[in-house]
Amino acid sequence: MEGDKGFKWGVVLGLALLGFSRSVGWALNKGLSFPLLSSYTESPLVKGTILALEGLIGIIIPPLLGYYSDTLRSKHGRRRPFVMMGGVLAGIAALFIYTAYALGIPLAWFALSLAFFYFSMHLYTAQYRALMPDTVESGQRGQASGIITLFEWAGNLFLFGLAGLLIAKAVAETGEKEGIQALAQTPYLKIPFLVTALFLIGAALFVYFVVREPESPEVEENESLGSYLKSIVENRDFLKFYTAQTLWWMSFEFIGVFLYGILAFILYGSAGEENIKAVTSLGLYLMALFNVTVLIGALPGGIIYDKLGRRLSIILGGVIFAIPLLWGWFITTKAEITIALGIAGVGWGILMAASYPVIGDLLTRFEKEAFTGRYYGFFEATRSLPVLLAGIIGGAVVQLAGNNYRVLFPLGAVLVLLAMPMVWMMKNLEAKGVER
Repeated sequence: MEGDKGFKWGVVLGLALLGFSRSVGWALNKGLSFPLLSSYTESPLVKGTILALEGLIGIIIPPLLGYYSDTLRSKHGRRRPFVMMGGVLAGIAALFIYTAYALGIPLAWFALSLAFFYFSMHLYTAQYRALMPDTVESGQRGQASGIITLFEWAGNLFLFGLAGLLIAKAVAETGEKEGIQALAQTPYLKIPFLVTALFLIGAALFVYFVVREPESPEVEENESLGSYLKSIVENRDFLKFYTAQTLWWMSFEFIGVFLYGILAFILYGSAGEENIKAVTSLGLYLMALFNVTVLIGALPGGIIYDKLGRRLSIILGGVIFAIPLLWGWFITTKAEITIALGIAGVGWGILMAASYPVIGDLLTRFEKEAFTGRYYGFFEATRSLPVLLAGIIGGAVVQLAGNNYRVLFPLGAVLVLLAMPMVWMMKNLEAKGVER
């Protein structure tokens, strides 16, 4: 990055396109996997455990391959080979999920197709994240993060909107009231999977052939895998941030994984298969709305991060996200759910834009910029661990509460509020001139 201080619009927009495609893939999983699994089982614990495979894979693959990408020396770069391989495999895996469901294979094999998708997506998670701090100066990372976050959540919005439109068409054509069941009776079910595959493969190839990485930095003394993991525990700022991120992502995943169950319980009093399928269209609409308000929060969140301070932007986003979740325990109507998730989305957008650059800035502060792959690999692991924990713990809590999905709202609020003091106590978070 030496000698190139201008904002790299081409690189940032290329990474934004890659983020858009990956979000389309994750939105496909969030929007359709739970309803499709409901065709196999009504158990919240079984469904949560299967969806938690994403978290299990995510806590293993990104830290290891992120570490390896730091050490890779090739004419194709350190990150781009992983991006191309992972994106192509993830696109193929999306097609496998549809094929598995369409063929009516047993639950175990359908779960395996989901696991293949999660594995492929995480092959290049750390490398995608590391490319931004690799190519953007520290003082400009908030703006870059805001743009990338905007595109990421636009990808979610695109897929949820597409799925909602297709479900509406399927319901009109079949007369079936249950959205996902109507979709399954038409050729429209394959469209989200085909579109997702196209974006994943296309964006990965675009970044591989068009975006150019900076030269690999010279590393006098490379960290061993053990030393790298040990340094995270020993450095209190890294440890506090990773712990805080685990908490606020678990809060998010409680809602993200079990949204259909929450809606069915609040609106119909139970989360049986018929009720879950009945709220599929509403769930996709609310996911789309949430993503719209995330977009509203993302760009200001990036600006606040660069201009007003790291702590302020993260804590502001966390508090705005948590307040509607506290209200969630008292919600009884569709309108109240809509308002709560809309407000929460603004807070989440600020939080996402403000938290993404933190690891890159800490590495700059501690002169470890050559190691972005491994530290962003661990960054992604602390985003994936909550999927594992939320799926299993959330499913178990709901089951112990008599299938009362509403309990996940206040539980999520408590977790994100617990994370805020950890961010405030970080000693090296602020940039020069923006001290606490």
